Amino acid sequence: MLLAAGLGTRLRPLTDTVPKALVEIDGRPMIGYPLRMLAAAGVEEVVVNLHHLGDAIPAALGDGRRYGLRLHYSPEDPILDTGGGIAQARDFFASEPFFVANCDALVDPDLAAMSALHEAKGALATLVVRVDPAADRYGPLDLDASGRVRRMLGKPTGVAEPLARYMFCGVHVISPEIFAHMPSRAVFSITRDVYLPLVEAGAPLYGFAYDGYWRDLGTIDSLSAARDDRKTKRFDPAYLESY
Repeated sequence: MLLAAGLGTRLRPLTDTVPKALVEIDGRPMIGYPLRMLAAAGVEEVVVNLHHLGDAIPAALGDGRRYGLRLHYSPEDPILDTGGGIAQARDFFASEPFFVANCDALVDPDLAAMSALHEAKGALATLVVRVDPAADRYGPLDLDASGRVRRMLGKPTGVAEPLARYMFCGVHVISPEIFAHMPSRAVFSITRDVYLPLVEAGAPLYGFAYDGYWRDLGTIDSLSAARDDRKTKRFDPAYLESY
């Protein structure tokens, strides 16, 4: 699933007339990058949630054939936040683990290795994490020596063993058993309202450590930096070779 329903308020005025997911970087809509990342990892079907100027996204992407995918769309009115959006699309994910990624970040993790780790650990969710000085601003995760998430957003406080501080990069693999732990309300966050209570309860959530390129695309400045990084090939993932 790709999360593409956001309003893109920090990208205005660009997003006054174009949904954030279709704002271009190097001649490609930003959502094209995670679409190709998933396709290159062997994913065949992707659900995209829609809200702000949502009709423009299926009009631009169509059935997904150009990306090597079959696309499905999940409109939201009102917008459901990250957890509510995943919950609304749950019928697509009933039987096996699935990837979720934000459309507004550039990243290039090894999804096959991440999926293998998720299976080996028997995790409910495995999150791509990175060491970053801005971790506290984006929402910190603290991992123990086995890679298990023991603290999220500062909770719980009473963890005695040494932990390593990371930030979440917006890509995760989730087991369908997660749906039993979701709130009954329609609008909720996957991190604050699902992952955080699970971490506090000691559930098996793990981090997949990543030290490659990552950039948030939520502001005009970060978008400009991403465009420069594509021009200079600082970000040049292999998954773009056939796109």
